[in-house]
Amino acid sequence: MIPTAEQRARPGIEVELKLALPMGERAALARQLALANVLHRRKPHTAALHNIYFDTPDQLLRQQQSALRLRRVGGDGDSAQWLQTLKTGKRALSALSSRGEWEAPVAGAQLERSALDAAAWKRVDPGDTVFETLQPVFMTDFSRTIWLVRRRDGSVVEVALDVGRVIGHDRSSAICELELELKAGPVSALFDIAADIAGSVAVLPMAMSKAQRGYALASNSIDAPVRASPPVLWRGMSLHDTAREVLREMFGHFTGNLVALRQSDDAEVVHQARVAWRRFRSARRLFKPVLAGADMPSFQPLDPLLGVLGEIRDLDVARLETLPALRSAYVAQSDAHAQAWDGLLQQLERQAQERRGAARQALLDTGVGLCLLQTTRWLDTCEPATDAQTLADDAGPSLRQWATRRATRLHSRLKLANKHAMDPESRHGTRMLAKRTRYSIEALRDVLPRHITHKWYRQAVDTQKTIGSDRDLQQAIVLLGRLAAPEPIVAFLRGVAVGRGCEPPDLATD
Repeated sequence: MIPTAEQRARPGIEVELKLALPMGERAALARQLALANVLHRRKPHTAALHNIYFDTPDQLLRQQQSALRLRRVGGDGDSAQWLQTLKTGKRALSALSSRGEWEAPVAGAQLERSALDAAAWKRVDPGDTVFETLQPVFMTDFSRTIWLVRRRDGSVVEVALDVGRVIGHDRSSAICELELELKAGPVSALFDIAADIAGSVAVLPMAMSKAQRGYALASNSIDAPVRASPPVLWRGMSLHDTAREVLREMFGHFTGNLVALRQSDDAEVVHQARVAWRRFRSARRLFKPVLAGADMPSFQPLDPLLGVLGEIRDLDVARLETLPALRSAYVAQSDAHAQAWDGLLQQLERQAQERRGAARQALLDTGVGLCLLQTTRWLDTCEPATDAQTLADDAGPSLRQWATRRATRLHSRLKLANKHAMDPESRHGTRMLAKRTRYSIEALRDVLPRHITHKWYRQAVDTQKTIGSDRDLQQAIVLLGRLAAPEPIVAFLRGVAVGRGCEPPDLATD
């Protein structure tokens, strides 16, 4: 269960907000937090933490979304303190998480069954067969600097800056993140302090825990593309809860790929970030009647970043998909054609790398991080629409009926758009509508009738792909025109477009 702003810290429950930050922002963050601690008459405390995470050979704890670790605080001498910690709870859909946490001191670098909370461990290991099979899986080593922030309203927040590495299987990955843990008071205190930090430090909301990073490192999938994982819905859910769960997952899909983009050159990371944003934008429209939109943050600060991501995606599609599929037809035993074609692909790759650098620079804009943080907060505090007529017209008596009505409306619009999609502009609009229909059905699939989740979904996907292939070729032609590509190649691609029956773009106006 994700905590809301009205909930408060409770014993045995860890409520925290996690933020990723670039290594270069460490000094700026220290200045920001030092000022806060001067105001609160608190000095930071720093400690070296060494952590060993355990699991069974088949990773049963990971499958149960639990984590068990031993933590050494301080050096490796006699003065070191060892703590054993068990964490349980659902996979976090956003940077704000709430998990069960039980911690106890132990004698040394060995797990102790007696230190486990009996009731919590029973839920993990009901047959009492798991403990003896536990073994180390990965480690983390980092320096933690802690500021304890006490507010006038009585709330207490521990702000921890962690800088170090996660280590496993002869590989390692950097850690540089903030954890804001609620010690007392309402969850809103976390967001208030985070907003103060985000005003001067480039942060990104991050759902992935250190344990998840460790498992990703062990499986060689660190900074891999984050893919959609729609939450499980059931027919008895309220529309408001459905909207929040769906939107949280989609926004987490987006921010997860932004975090990965800081280090990864994988083209799929950018693709998934754009897919996630379209999913999120579509769901906002889908659920607008049941959410109070007055407090929805402005997404204008994201416009420059989203624009660069679009440029990168166009370059990636051209160099990795559209052009490679046509290479053999153009080259046709001509060495000169092959050299020109391959030189063009190299030019596109250099351009894509340059735009990736621009995207990473955009992520350093504090306005981006603050917007993402405000959105995270909105998703955890937005209230149901209160207009009685809106609820009567749009909510309906059940989630299934409401979802079916919405899907039917989108499907009808898509059928009509398909009939009139004759020119490039209308075909592009039809493709966008097909995506909206597809994303809506994916999000609500658990509560929709079967004919919608199968037949209508397939129709939306097919429409998107059919129009998308032509659109990608047209975009490639526009790109090559802007890059002053060799005229024979551009002419060849325009000929391919005509052969497919799609209108090539007019480069004179593009």
